[in-house]
Amino acid sequence: MDLSGIISIAGMSGLYKVVAQTKSGFVVEALIDKKRIPVYAANKVSTLEEVRIYSTDEEVALKVVLQKIYDKENGGHSIDHKSADAELKAYFNVVFPQYDKERVYCSDIKKVISWYNALHKEGLLGKKEALKEEDKAKLDVPKKKVAKDVKVGAKTKAKETSSKPLKTASSKVKTQGVRKTGVA
Repeated sequence: MDLSGIISIAGMSGLYKVVAQTKSGFVVEALIDKKRIPVYAANKVSTLEEVRIYSTDEEVALKVVLQKIYDKENGGHSIDHKSADAELKAYFNVVFPQYDKERVYCSDIKKVISWYNALHKEGLLGKKEALKEEDKAKLDVPKKKVAKDVKVGAKTKAKETSSKPLKTASSKVKTQGVRKTGVA
């Protein structure tokens, strides 16, 4: 389950995926209706990767709780987040029995279940994470430098490629000019 780039914005319902970064914030796309909106520095934003749930021992990552719901439902849809409070608490107690019943409110449980259902609807939960972990293991193998043949005069020599990025005209840093005000 990959929660990178998925955010929740305070005061706005639903989940959003970060699409692009701007000078004053970034552009996000709603998971449900695919509408794009700008988000500014004044908005309170929470990334789902950093959300933690209080438990009796220590705080547990949201990713772990979502995986427990996924396992309980066998990859299916969860209960409705608009169910009665007692039903939601009983369901969450079955899924994650070690949650702190004093610090985790019913509104938090509703939010977690609604997030699960939104992520499930978009297909962002489940077996994709296992594949990504296998791919990460394959990618952790150190890469060897590739030798290129370079002609020097009549002789050919093998030269290792450098890991430095190439400088292009578009990679130059543009500076802003100073405005003269006429005041000495």
